[in-house]
Formats: sequence, structure tokens, C-alpha cells
Amino acid sequence: MDSTVSIGAILQRLKLAQPVLDAIRRHGRQAYPNECCGALIGQEDHVIEALSLPNTTAEGPRQRFLVSPEDYRIAEERAFAAEHELLGFYHSHPDHPARPSQNDLAHAWPFFVYVILAVREGDPADLTAWRLLDDRSAFGVVEVTCGASGRHRT
Repeated sequence: MDSTVSIGAILQRLKLAQPVLDAIRRHGRQAYPNECCGALIGQEDHVIEALSLPNTTAEGPRQRFLVSPEDYRIAEERAFAAEHELLGFYHSHPDHPARPSQNDLAHAWPFFVYVILAVREGDPADLTAWRLLDDRSAFGVVEVTCGASGRHRT
């Protein structure tokens, strides 16, 4: 068992509008072999917009991602302007499983949901969602469902 993941009840459910899922998968394909990242905007448990953001890490974008403070601010402002909330973030794991890494665990905040897309040899594969446990010891599973409405903005 991966030490970054907790076995247990589903922490919550997350609904991704189909255009949001399509946008995340497209972003993962375009960024490969690097990690892509972006913001999840919506209300409550319903993501209606995937806002792609630049991966600004200096540690090597093939194994890490970083959302800069400026890009975080842009995502917050975008959500506020649309009368929605910043629900969390997505990123890809090129040629690795869609499971949180130790680095993901070290940099996560407990009030956001994190969507991870596995990209295998350039092709989007599994997509999972996670939320940091309150004690910050591991991630809990978030169940993902897909719907028909929403939008994507780059």
C-alpha cells in the first residue's frame, strides 16, 4: 500500500462536466512528457471549468508541477468573477500511475481536491481524485463522475 493513500471511506464525490474531463485529458496529452497542471473551478462538488495553468517548477517538469502565486491568484479571480469557487487543482503523472506521490502529499492543502491524470506514452489514461486527510498524513479517495455540461478556458 502506498503511504500517500489511505484505505477507507470515500471522502467526497466530484462531478466533472464532460468538457472539463476532455480539457484535462487534452492538456495532459499536449504537455507530455512533462506534467501539466491547472485549476478546477465550480461550486460544491461540481467542476464546470478547467483552467489550464503553466507548470512553473524549476525542479524538472517531467516529475513535478508548481502553480505560481500569480497563477493561483488568477485562478481565484477567475472563480470569483464567475461567482464560483476554486475547488482544487489537477495535474498529470507522465508514465506513472494516477496516484498521489510523496511530493504531492508534501505540498497539498486539506481544503482542495486534487485530480491526477496518468498519461502513458503520450496517451491520457486513468483519472483519479484525492483529498488530503485533516491530519495531513495521507490522501483519501474522492469518487469522480462525469456529466454533460461545463466549459474549459485556457
